[in-house]
Amino acid sequence: MTNNKPIRRGALSRGLSLSIAGARAGGAFAFDSALRKLRGEEAGNSERLDREAQRFARSLGELKGSYVKIGQLFALLGEHFLPAPLTAALHQLESQAQPLPWRHVEPLLRDSLGSRYKELQIESDALAAASLAQVHRARVIATKEMVVVKVQYPDLAAMLDEDFDAVVKMLRLARWIPISRDFDSWLQTLRAQLHAEIDYPREMAVAQQLASALPKYDSLTVDGVSLAVPNFWPRYSGSRWLTMDYVSGFQAGSSEVAALPQARRNALGQLMLELFFVEIFELGLMQSDPNFGNYLISAEGDQLTLLDFGSVMSLEESVQQALCDTIVAGHCNDDAALLSGLQRLGCLKDDAGSHAQQTFRTFVVNLLEPLRPPSELPPEFLNQSGDYCWGRSALLNRTGRHVAKSVTSRQFTIPSGDFALVARKLTGVFTFIAVLNAEFNAYDVIAPYLNRKAPVKKRSRQRT
Repeated sequence: MTNNKPIRRGALSRGLSLSIAGARAGGAFAFDSALRKLRGEEAGNSERLDREAQRFARSLGELKGSYVKIGQLFALLGEHFLPAPLTAALHQLESQAQPLPWRHVEPLLRDSLGSRYKELQIESDALAAASLAQVHRARVIATKEMVVVKVQYPDLAAMLDEDFDAVVKMLRLARWIPISRDFDSWLQTLRAQLHAEIDYPREMAVAQQLASALPKYDSLTVDGVSLAVPNFWPRYSGSRWLTMDYVSGFQAGSSEVAALPQARRNALGQLMLELFFVEIFELGLMQSDPNFGNYLISAEGDQLTLLDFGSVMSLEESVQQALCDTIVAGHCNDDAALLSGLQRLGCLKDDAGSHAQQTFRTFVVNLLEPLRPPSELPPEFLNQSGDYCWGRSALLNRTGRHVAKSVTSRQFTIPSGDFALVARKLTGVFTFIAVLNAEFNAYDVIAPYLNRKAPVKKRSRQRT
């Protein structure tokens, strides 16, 4: 992919490219399955499947725009139902976003802002690029303040549903996803997530809601490290563009953050975990995309800024309740409550056998390992002070083996879309903390919530 190529237009040409890729992949899948049956072998991966999975991922990358974003979503959430070769290939799309040339972006901004365009000095070189938008730094001429303008790619909203349907059609043609009513419901959750991420008025409203709510929680300041939400500029924002304060800083995996004192990295990690529990137990409002690019850490390490609010989801109260109950039950080893929570979340069938129940229980309990009391933590993952070493623990690698085991169970049920997004957030939080090489015991973070039977506030709320 190069900077000189615009997003490919035309539903016919875009769909045809995917249909060809899907047909090839479907043929590879059928051939591989037939060959393995003749040999009496179990289903598995093959070089042919790997090649076709790579070919399909490249097709998405070449089409750009929403196709890349759709591929990224399936990569992040597809471990529950996609073949491993395809998931691995789609993960490659995460680093392929390239900005459109300024000549394609500038006319959109000029037309949209009208006379207000002359109030900004916008840099022509993109500061960052993603699959659905790119960001340009700018200066407000009157005040000299630095801002960033997030510009949505042209025609994205008009093509989103057609592109999503094309990807789903291809995956079914290739026999990589099931055809069922339950799975259709899951796909609709993904579709709604995509539409939310291009609804910029909604994104600004949610950001302002969080900016107002988060300062109310004392737990979101840890050893001098605090959370921040950038100020938005409604005057320079609209349906396809957003303007907010420019914030400098570094991502979690940068050398600058790695050089921060251990105590500061510990505080940053704890703050990220505190935010997760406030979102789940208190707000019922959660930023579901834990991509490192959505967080900036100040040079001194004393501020963690949240950047992207397009993927913020509002949890239905029943879902929120089930999540809270499941987390608490998993921590307390309450098998009955844990299984009940998993069933309410749609992750386990009501008639699941003992093997499936044990598999899911083991997965949840292992995933929540860092939240145990200090005396129950594995000693091999503790430092000399008895603190849990998140990086050394390789927690997600260990729990991943249980995920694979769960998926192979006949009692396995594809998780609900809401649960998949929450799981995506939790694993992202744990990865963030591990990359920081933080060392702290998380029991104190969850302890205030252990005796709660329900979310803090009963409320009637529309989906945000």
